[in-house]
Amino acid sequence: MEKLLQNIKNLYHLFQSIIANVYYGFPSHKLKMIGVTGTDGKTTTTHLIYHILKTSGKKVSMVSSVYANIAGKTYDIGFHVTTPDVFPLQKYLRQSVDAGDDYFVLETTSHALAQNRSSLIDYEAGVLTNITHEHLDWHKTYRNYVMAKAILLQRAKIALLNADDISFSILKKLLDKKIWTYGLKNKGDFNLDIDKKLKLNLARFNNYNYLAAYSICKLLGLKVSDILNALKTFQLPPGRLEIVVDNPFKIIIDFAHTPNALHEVLSEVKRKFIKKGNRLIHVFGSAAKRDVSKRPLMGKESNTYADKIILTEEDYRDEDPLKINNEIAQTIDKDKYEIIINRQEAIEKAVTIAKPGDVVILTGKSHEKSLCRGKKEVPWNEKQAAIDALKKYDYL
Repeated sequence: MEKLLQNIKNLYHLFQSIIANVYYGFPSHKLKMIGVTGTDGKTTTTHLIYHILKTSGKKVSMVSSVYANIAGKTYDIGFHVTTPDVFPLQKYLRQSVDAGDDYFVLETTSHALAQNRSSLIDYEAGVLTNITHEHLDWHKTYRNYVMAKAILLQRAKIALLNADDISFSILKKLLDKKIWTYGLKNKGDFNLDIDKKLKLNLARFNNYNYLAAYSICKLLGLKVSDILNALKTFQLPPGRLEIVVDNPFKIIIDFAHTPNALHEVLSEVKRKFIKKGNRLIHVFGSAAKRDVSKRPLMGKESNTYADKIILTEEDYRDEDPLKINNEIAQTIDKDKYEIIINRQEAIEKAVTIAKPGDVVILTGKSHEKSLCRGKKEVPWNEKQAAIDALKKYDYL
């Protein structure tokens, strides 16, 4: 019954997509659409590609989970949104066409693909960052999740895959077409170590994002010199390894909300910033109505790298936040964590226990502008919450 209902919903989205495309005049057919999909790194890679194209003198717009930039004007895309719904998305594409754009970079989720919300979009290129543990509440199995991502790659004229990712062995069998690959370990069409070449001191995971952006832009015909020059001036999107303060201890905010993202971010922060005798203090939770099986896996990653853990709320919706935190805590040493449901209070506690040289990292909310408590969206600003905590205890 559940599958039947979802199929009906998917047909409804397809019908909506047809109407929206007809109403706005199939705008994607007049643009070189670049779709970016994957579990982690989508937003950064989307912004990277946009920056390269813009810096190279191309007329381009984009939509990411942080915001939409259409013909130079920034739009808020709403709460908890990555790929906008059918009509708003087609409207953005129409505005882009009317502004004379040549390119459009679209952060594209597996849900948008599987539910037909991005149907009829004519993709010039599709880029995959990685596919790790996430959304199995909806897709049920990892293979189904991979198959949803494959929709973009199959439809795009140019398909670019991560040869180092665990999904690659499945995707190369699923895709009945020419594929292009990039990687830093396995042989691919693009194996350039951007970090080493440009001496950017990138996090390992961002080195992959930079390489993905470099590779697709080269496939689109941009000059290597233009691409590399643009990469030198790129700044990460808001809430991506963003340092709020440096002294007397660091506070960092990041959107990491999957086991793999926590592994990458926490290991990088520990490697880069934690010196002997200092501690990594991690504040995080897990959202309701998302993949519940990832919760203990997230706890395990935090337990591996963090010295002190404060579990808190993250969009608990109609689920008991204490239950969510207890599920995360299954894999955390008992003497290492505490639970403080109120996120502001959790951040304040982290600030009060931090000592000079420590790093406090807040993950999961980043750029998002609300916390969902029950059915209510409460205004939220993670960076401001950290600043308020610092002011309260006279650090600012």
